[in-house]
Amino acid sequence: MPYQKISMGKRKKIALIAHDNKKPDMVEWADFNKDILSQHSLLATGTTGEMLSRELGLEVTRFESGPLGGDQQIGARITEGFIDFLVFFWDPLEPHPHDPDVKALLRIAVVWNIPLACNRASADFMISSPLMSEEYDRLLIDYKSRMEKRYIT
Repeated sequence: MPYQKISMGKRKKIALIAHDNKKPDMVEWADFNKDILSQHSLLATGTTGEMLSRELGLEVTRFESGPLGGDQQIGARITEGFIDFLVFFWDPLEPHPHDPDVKALLRIAVVWNIPLACNRASADFMISSPLMSEEYDRLLIDYKSRMEKRYIT
């Protein structure tokens, strides 16, 4: 299967999202990892970004709130190559009106092969990886040729 290499620089572009019940976890996690996070570019959905910026003094580029399209905005940035890494503390026990957007975002993260942490444990393991401070080439499956072959035959 053919692959395309997509390079991530030493300074990663990290998207941070947390559902309401998980926002305290995100703030605690980000506070614990503030020194590492400050070495990267941070992006977030509305309320999460506002909380991180206000409570931790981190510079965060903010999008809309998740239910207002912020998850989709971040998904679009992933496909455009503007996001390297996603930390999304989602609440699996709470219904969300924008659940289709959440599933679409998670799918896009997997399709574009970006590191994805959905809870504190996975986020801790990934942010503490030596790869966080190094350049990294992620491999992207050539889905276009795969789709063309499917429709040609």
